[in-house]
Amino acid sequence: MTHFHVSRGEARNWYRTRHLADGITLIDEPAIKPFYRCNIWHVRGRERDLVVDFGLGAVPLRQSVALLAEREVLAVASHTHFDHIGAAHEFDSCLVHRDEADILRQPDNKRTLASQFLDDSMFDALPPEPYSHSGYHIPAPPEVRMLEDGDILDLGDRRFSVIHTPGHSPGGITLWESETATLISGDIIYDGELIEDAYHSNLQDYAASLRRLNALPVRTVHGGHFPSFSGQRLHELIDHWLRAHQL
Repeated sequence: MTHFHVSRGEARNWYRTRHLADGITLIDEPAIKPFYRCNIWHVRGRERDLVVDFGLGAVPLRQSVALLAEREVLAVASHTHFDHIGAAHEFDSCLVHRDEADILRQPDNKRTLASQFLDDSMFDALPPEPYSHSGYHIPAPPEVRMLEDGDILDLGDRRFSVIHTPGHSPGGITLWESETATLISGDIIYDGELIEDAYHSNLQDYAASLRRLNALPVRTVHGGHFPSFSGQRLHELIDHWLRAHQL
């Protein structure tokens, strides 16, 4: 039998920050393999900033990424799978769609999918000690506030509309900034293999959500995983998904 040993990464290098256009910054965890690596999106606003999703949480996020400690932040979970909410508790208050608020308030490993996916195969390098898979637990944020479809996240000079996009999970959301035609899409759509068979996934909801996004005049998509892509690519991906699923 062959045994594989995964080395440990260093806390100081755990997070990577890349500044993109339109005041948007990508924060991620490069030691996690691309399929499992959550994109954490930071948007600079005049009065407050926005951060969407929080990664695995194995290394403290806010003390590692100065960008997240500088100003008032609206902290938003696109959905409540473990790879997206691990560090949500580091923020005083976290926003999530009503349909997954109960999971964020009590984020056990089964409902967040950690018990299904968290193992060595996720990593090129494990988080530094004392992290262990068996000891992994997501603390609940101090306050969970609920979002609804149509809510507006106001940063002072920027406004993102909440679009409820169930399918991958019941409370999945995307954020739409019409002025820049920017979509922060979570896990309902990204340019890679989609997860549509989680315990609370629903293909009919998935199809309806994708049709709704397909109607938007999107210029840029920042997904929950993998690199950002164009609105044209978004429409190609959605059209292909709908044809393949005949929904």
